[in-house]
Amino acid sequence: MRRAVVTVLLAVLFVSSAAADVAIQAFALPSGGGAHDVAVDADGIAWYTAQRSGQLGRLDPATGKVDLISLGRGAAPHGVIIGPDGAPWVTEGGTNAIVRVDPRTREVKSWPLPEGRGYANLNTATFDKRGRIWFTGQTGVYGRLDPTTGAMQVWDAPRGRGPYGITTTPDGDVYYASLAGNHIARVDLDSGTATVIEPPTKDQGARRVWSDSRGRIWVSEWTSGNVSRYDPKARAWKTWKLPGNNPHTYAVYVDEHDMVWLSEWTANAIVRFDPERERFDVYSSDKPGAAVRQILGRRGEVWAPESGADRLVVYRTK
Repeated sequence: MRRAVVTVLLAVLFVSSAAADVAIQAFALPSGGGAHDVAVDADGIAWYTAQRSGQLGRLDPATGKVDLISLGRGAAPHGVIIGPDGAPWVTEGGTNAIVRVDPRTREVKSWPLPEGRGYANLNTATFDKRGRIWFTGQTGVYGRLDPTTGAMQVWDAPRGRGPYGITTTPDGDVYYASLAGNHIARVDLDSGTATVIEPPTKDQGARRVWSDSRGRIWVSEWTSGNVSRYDPKARAWKTWKLPGNNPHTYAVYVDEHDMVWLSEWTANAIVRFDPERERFDVYSSDKPGAAVRQILGRRGEVWAPESGADRLVVYRTK
């Protein structure tokens, strides 16, 4: 695949915080890219998928410099995560492939899905403890790639269309959420079988999932406006409604303190939830239609791509 890199240096915009223990900084990105997902590597470099322009972006927060790496003709990348090898791995929906970008050389390597599978509408990915990458496709599939051998398997989701968010617990279990299927599922890492787990709210629109430090699964529910928690050990659910009128919960991420971060589209805001105090803090965007579709971070930092504002925003916690 041909590689093209464009370097852009953009101004850094600072915005004020809604809480004393959080400092917020926003970075302007090249316009028109539609930053969909973001992941931060061990050096603090933020990698993001520019879905509309078919590129992977690299932001250096120390300078505000942005490099744009072409993922090839027809690319429309959705998700990005940092693998065990320190490289960004991309669910590349436009070319129906899993893609790795070398962080040093910027070389792009692609593993296409089997031709017989057709278009999968690839969404998100996670690595298991064995170094294999698991991924979801909204057309009704989920799959696994072993990067060392190139072996790829793709399974039909038990209820068809909808697989979206996916996560790995500290113990190595893999769960995904099905937006159209209104459930979450646990995947058997050997057989690939997905076992459906029903949330307590009917037609809730489970969109993304994330594990906390205890292996409990947090679910952002788009249709219901809830955030829910599933405890696999107790096989028990607990659900909270986000504040405001008619909330729509899109993304979820749990930080190192087990604080739950969510994006809420109706309020155009990032919401932090403290499960112990059952308290919500709301951080409204200063840009209309920010459209945060995903949240990810590292210790002390929570990153949110504003796809509607061409920005990356970092929430630094004290």
